Amino acid sequence: MKRNKMALATKMLGITVLVGGVSFAAVNVPDVLFPDWSGPTAGSYDEPASELGKKVSARRPWSVETMAAAVDGKPLDAKPVSVVGEIIDLSCYLQVGKHGDKHRGCGQKCVANGQPVGLLAKDGSVYMLIDEEHNSRRDGLTTFRKAAIEHMAHIVTVNGSLSEVHGQKAIFVQGFLKPAGGN
Repeated sequence: MKRNKMALATKMLGITVLVGGVSFAAVNVPDVLFPDWSGPTAGSYDEPASELGKKVSARRPWSVETMAAAVDGKPLDAKPVSVVGEIIDLSCYLQVGKHGDKHRGCGQKCVANGQPVGLLAKDGSVYMLIDEEHNSRRDGLTTFRKAAIEHMAHIVTVNGSLSEVHGQKAIFVQGFLKPAGGN
């Protein structure tokens, strides 16, 4: 029993160990699901097709309206990031592994109908992408979803504020506010 606990503990730490003639190894490196199934519609990790979101500063990763909407005026910690990855429909990727050009049309429909937008990095990391401006997002006054639909299956650079809560990673993207009085 003691050996099994030790093997499990070392496996969780990413250590390879030989116990009773059996090798245990844990690799904590994410992989892209079905990497050869379909390539991106546009862009590459070396030459992204576009850049989405405005760059934010470490001094002020959140917009004024997000600061005002936060509990006690204190939003969660965030850090500015620029991540290169493929725009994906999170629901299909997490359920059936689909992404890339073969999935572009389906992904566009899913996101247009409210499914979450994601970013798939080269190393397999997945980020949820969300409009940063809190009240404007809530009130339907942002256009990030439209931009994500346009860039579905494209490899792009996304700038924003990275927030991570209990392993869930989200990049909040600024700069997609509708013009005042516009639809």
